[in-house]
Amino acid sequence: MDSQFQMLFEKMKIEMQNQTAELKESITKSIMDTMDEKLSPIIEENKKLKSEVEKLQKEIEHLRRGERSNNIMIFGLEELETSTGKLLNKMKGIFKNDLNITLEDNEINKIHRIGNKNNERNKPRPILCSFVTNWKKNEIMKNKKSLSKIYITEDYSKEVLEKRRALKTELDKERQKGNVAYLKHDKLIVKENYSSHEKRKRDVSASPSSSSSYQMQPRKQQTISSIK
Repeated sequence: MDSQFQMLFEKMKIEMQNQTAELKESITKSIMDTMDEKLSPIIEENKKLKSEVEKLQKEIEHLRRGERSNNIMIFGLEELETSTGKLLNKMKGIFKNDLNITLEDNEINKIHRIGNKNNERNKPRPILCSFVTNWKKNEIMKNKKSLSKIYITEDYSKEVLEKRRALKTELDKERQKGNVAYLKHDKLIVKENYSSHEKRKRDVSASPSSSSSYQMQPRKQQTISSIK
């Protein structure tokens, strides 16, 4: 008799455990469904906001890039000037003597040193020079290799400079391969150089037809996106 009661008790215990598990699972599922139902519009709204933020960031970057498009950065000029006017005259003289480019006052939007002056440092502060028009800036950039005492670069943002530094290793690798490679803003442009391939082909076969057909192949260009 006792054994029958014991078996009945164990059976009831197992049944209660199963019902408890089913009830717990049902309640959990109900709660999760309710949460999903309430969270779904929030998640969708979050995705939408994220997309809009990314779009705004791109627009801001585009505007900033446009603002910098007429600027150049000048490095290496001794910091001896006592006024902005004297700094401008110094730069006008350098461009005239080194590049044979005449720069008028009305072609300059602004020119000034970047950062706070530190008399303890011997290194001169860089100079930001902003032109009224883009063509004058481009004329100077095209001839910048003729500058003897200073060097100039584009006015890149901090983010772009970091991306360019990150691409420097890849740039060196491509040049070591013999490819034409250069940085354009925050991207690495690579053009495969076929000169070495053509030389090997001429060594293997002297056939004019095969050589000419190879030379007619277009040069491949690859753009490597900036590292994020």
